[in-house]
Amino acid sequence: MIDTTNTTDKPERHFLPQELKVNSWDEIKPFFDNLVEREIGTEEDLRKWFRDRSELEAVISENLGWRYIRMTTDTGNEKYVEDYKNFIQNIQPHISPYSDKLNKKAVESDYLKNIEKEKAYFILSRGMKENIKIFKEENIPLQTKAQTKSQEYGSITGGMTIELNGEELTLQQAGDFLLSPDRNLREKVYKKISERRLQDKSKLDDIFNELITLRDQMGKNSGFKNYRDYKFSAMGRFDYSVEDCFAFHDSVSKEVVPLLNKMAERRKETLDVDHLRPWDKSVDPEGNTPLKPFEGGEELLEKTIKVFDKLDPYLGKCLVRMKEMGHLDLESRKGKAPGGYNYPLSETGVPFIFMNATTKLRDMVTLLHEGGHAVHSFLANDLELTDFKHTPSEVAELASMSMELLTMDYWDIFFTNEEELKRAKKEHLEQIIQTLPWVATIDKFQHWIYENPGHTVEERDAEWVKIFSEFADNVTDWSGLEKFRKNLWQRQLHLFEVPFYYIEYGMAQLGAVAVWKNFKEDNEQGLDNYKNALKLGYTKTIPEIYEAAGISFDFSSEYISELMSFVNDELNKIV
Repeated sequence: MIDTTNTTDKPERHFLPQELKVNSWDEIKPFFDNLVEREIGTEEDLRKWFRDRSELEAVISENLGWRYIRMTTDTGNEKYVEDYKNFIQNIQPHISPYSDKLNKKAVESDYLKNIEKEKAYFILSRGMKENIKIFKEENIPLQTKAQTKSQEYGSITGGMTIELNGEELTLQQAGDFLLSPDRNLREKVYKKISERRLQDKSKLDDIFNELITLRDQMGKNSGFKNYRDYKFSAMGRFDYSVEDCFAFHDSVSKEVVPLLNKMAERRKETLDVDHLRPWDKSVDPEGNTPLKPFEGGEELLEKTIKVFDKLDPYLGKCLVRMKEMGHLDLESRKGKAPGGYNYPLSETGVPFIFMNATTKLRDMVTLLHEGGHAVHSFLANDLELTDFKHTPSEVAELASMSMELLTMDYWDIFFTNEEELKRAKKEHLEQIIQTLPWVATIDKFQHWIYENPGHTVEERDAEWVKIFSEFADNVTDWSGLEKFRKNLWQRQLHLFEVPFYYIEYGMAQLGAVAVWKNFKEDNEQGLDNYKNALKLGYTKTIPEIYEAAGISFDFSSEYISELMSFVNDELNKIV
């Protein structure tokens, strides 16, 4: 891993000294003061003010990015953890009130009305106005506490291991054994993983309880009924409402869960088992050994570059650039935080991909997914302001989920065996059908949590089981495993670290299927539309960006039914 914060790979700075490093608040405060105090006498003065603010925000954002990256790649390194905490506790709290002052200065400028006639600045302006509305000084220490507290989740889960056949394995590594044709082994590993998670249930419950209290207070401080309503405002959800989320839940329950039931019934019959159990859900039902599309992170990366290159040489060059700069950490190991992400590095313009690969198909898809995010960063990098490059999640996840499907024609680079290639495609399409109900489960659960912030741990577990059952198949037998089922929600890091960031996966999954459908009908036009949409960054509304991609921002029952029928048809073609 190469830290590019102090290299010549960064673009030339025009406002900040080239050699400036963000080690403390005192080093960057003068530049905030400059922006606050600067006279803005013309429209061009305001545009330059925005550019200078953008440069300052890019430098700070990238500094925080590297602190987060280091911490997640080695959660046991006390210096990395302290560096991240130092930013959250000693730098960020000073930035928040200045950001509010800068937002007010821009909004009060006589020249804003001229430049916000441009769509990009209109979108930036409405975001600033919303931030002014919700900003409260008393929320700053609460936000600091919440960010520090949520970081504990990664430290605890990153240190979870089990022992199998005398070997210590991370939970990600152990998860590979759930693909084994040996049913007894799968059961043994499933129970070991679940028991290991239960060991820290109380710790994580305590952390989550504290997070709920902090977040609820933030919402109330800003004049909202609850944290959910505050968060919708803070996330800039201008293009859909809470009611639209509920409609999404209902549509998924009506249109997708029946498909989930049919898939589970087929799996039970093919496996020829009396009861379909949770450890039977990932194994190949025909009894084949797990697919292994690669051996090790280096091979995973090289093959992914080839896949991207065949789809479009520009896409391959993006990953090559990241490889040259050391902006990838792909393999699972003890001490790494769980999950995967693409972290946009706002000044350098070259993002960082983090994940926990072992050897399984899901790891291959994860790198394709995060690679889609990375390509998005590259395509939007020439936009004028940092804010224009930072897209809402509904667009960001469209980029990544579409890439999973757009690359499917080239998965033969990973699978030279035709039957294995078919299996891989089938498993991935089935995963799409499984993704939407899980997204609805997590999102509906979050709404309940923050609508009922005074709930007990027992009430939360009970509500989880109720919501989980609404969106899960009715075939899987959980008897004797109830204690594991009620704890499944703790696997989802978004609940702890990025609350309410999840329904975007569902919306974007629908969009990705639509992008793929267009691509299947016309490869060149479909890919061009996809890339053109990503180049927009956040200079248009979400529906307009989806329209540029040639698709609709729609999650009605009718639309979901149409897209799921398409996925089902494509599944049936794989014989």
